[in-house]
Amino acid sequence: MQGKVERVEPLPARDLIRLTLRSDGAGVPPRVRINLPIGDAPDGLGEGAVIGLRARLMPPADAAVPGGYDFARGAWFAGIGATGRGFAPVRVIRRAAGEGLRAGLTSHILSRLPGSRGGIAAALATGDEGAITLADADAMRRAGLAHLLSVSGLHITAAVGATMLLVMRLLALSPWLAIRWRLPLVAAAAGALAAIGYTWLTGSQVPTIRSCVAALLVLAALVLGREAMTLRLVAGGAIAVMLVWPEAVTGPSFQLSFTAIAAIVTLHDHPRVAGWFRQRDESWRRRILREGAALLLTGVVVEAALMPIAVFHFHKAGLYGAAANIVAIPLTTFVVMPLEAAALLADTVGLGPPVWWLTDLALRLLLVIAHRVAALPGSGIALPTMSAAAFALIVGGGLWLMLWRTRVRHWGLLPILLGGWWMMQAPAPDLLVTGDGRHMAVRVDGRLALLRERAGDYTRAMLAENGGIDGEPLPLSEQAAARCSADACIVTLRSTERAWRIVATRSAYPVDRAALIGACHAADIVVSERRLPRSCRPRWLRLDAPLLRRTGGIAIDLESRRVRTVLQPGDRHPWRIARLSRSGAGCPTICPARGRARARSAAVHRRGWRDRAEPSRPRDGNI
Repeated sequence: MQGKVERVEPLPARDLIRLTLRSDGAGVPPRVRINLPIGDAPDGLGEGAVIGLRARLMPPADAAVPGGYDFARGAWFAGIGATGRGFAPVRVIRRAAGEGLRAGLTSHILSRLPGSRGGIAAALATGDEGAITLADADAMRRAGLAHLLSVSGLHITAAVGATMLLVMRLLALSPWLAIRWRLPLVAAAAGALAAIGYTWLTGSQVPTIRSCVAALLVLAALVLGREAMTLRLVAGGAIAVMLVWPEAVTGPSFQLSFTAIAAIVTLHDHPRVAGWFRQRDESWRRRILREGAALLLTGVVVEAALMPIAVFHFHKAGLYGAAANIVAIPLTTFVVMPLEAAALLADTVGLGPPVWWLTDLALRLLLVIAHRVAALPGSGIALPTMSAAAFALIVGGGLWLMLWRTRVRHWGLLPILLGGWWMMQAPAPDLLVTGDGRHMAVRVDGRLALLRERAGDYTRAMLAENGGIDGEPLPLSEQAAARCSADACIVTLRSTERAWRIVATRSAYPVDRAALIGACHAADIVVSERRLPRSCRPRWLRLDAPLLRRTGGIAIDLESRRVRTVLQPGDRHPWRIARLSRSGAGCPTICPARGRARARSAAVHRRGWRDRAEPSRPRDGNI
């Protein structure tokens, strides 16, 4: 294929470069995303370059299991029709005009700071997180500090505040300007320019744009002489985002950002809390204690408000995020970011190394905090997938608490408590099967065991997360309840009423037909990535390739016999229709059927239909 490079994302921690290409339209979707090994990247590769290469492309993947991240949905709204891996050689048909400011700044920072410290510094300056190692990123996430890596409201606020303070102080040095100009108005204009420039520099991602819009609304309120932080302003920012990106409402970024802001505004609007936070004449010791307690209280309230959202989307909740953020947020806002800005300015005159050394020291401290907190017991509590109804109850109760001003607001506690109880009662699945049938996770003695020992890191983490397990999954072949060969595993699980026998294939090699059919008849559930013969009739479920193509990933609770699937009957969303289309059998979401094939497209398979990509039934004695 050939295409124009729209975006280049270096991922040094994974030795990859991620390219977003605008293709030439010859049999591929208009926009694709390709991972390329760093060693295969030629000179002249950059934004605006036109390249030709070979790549293996796949449609954007649905959620692997119920409750997992639905990449197909996100890719649809991002306009990405396929993802894959590129192969050398990569031909540069037209070179990039030059290294862009963002890419050049990232490279410069990484040359000054090694490893994850450079990655964090680059993330703060340009929004590029690719150089942060998986171990450090996981520690930041478990410690509740991952929000520091994504440029959002905290970073925009710091940039705007620093710009306004600097402009005010510099202009106030001139009595003539101080008398004749409205310095706060000039400072607000400079802050607005800083917010817009910072948003552009960090890649203009949706969360950053949303934070920039909110900052501009606050500055506009200050200029008009209105109170800056009110729930009306929060609502205005949310409405502005929904008008431009309505799909963001269901995403965690939108929900986390506006919930945090609304919780802070509601807390500070409470008369008792406002009186306690108000400045007064007191000793410096008492002032430090009071302000520290106020910061801790704010952190606890924000963590409590965000916990249901984190559990619903990520199936995890932390206990120490508020305490960690008391140190990490001031460290990042008042030490790391100013030092990094000073180091970049000092580099222009060759005086940067001492300032970079101080920046490196501060970033080391930030990582130490993250790893120490992440290592504490209970730092990351894994929970099963929360039901949408329980989440709706908690959100509704939270909105009731925030919006009412009288004692009626206390009624919001009732749905919150009910939703919380419902969340804690959600059973963890006993069996998880991915949509391709290759991977199966079984709950054995409170731990999760995987069918295939060589599952990748992402698959292992995803199955553990959706299985409500905080820890590394175990190999199924090493469990006492399982008997495994190179080709299949037989595992027995016990519920309160009975024992369940599960048979799963785990290789692509032929299996004796008679032996497989006999195992099917003795099993309750059979799982396979291949097509099983009709004579394979287990006592309850046969989860083979044709069924999994219609259902996607599956989660099963044996106690209640509840089966949840990724794909639902009648789902007409465009990122689903292409997957179930007879016309293409995997045509990417932005690559619709053409000609006569378009008329035969359907959202749901019908009896007797077979996708073109499906293998025909075996006719010999092997499966």
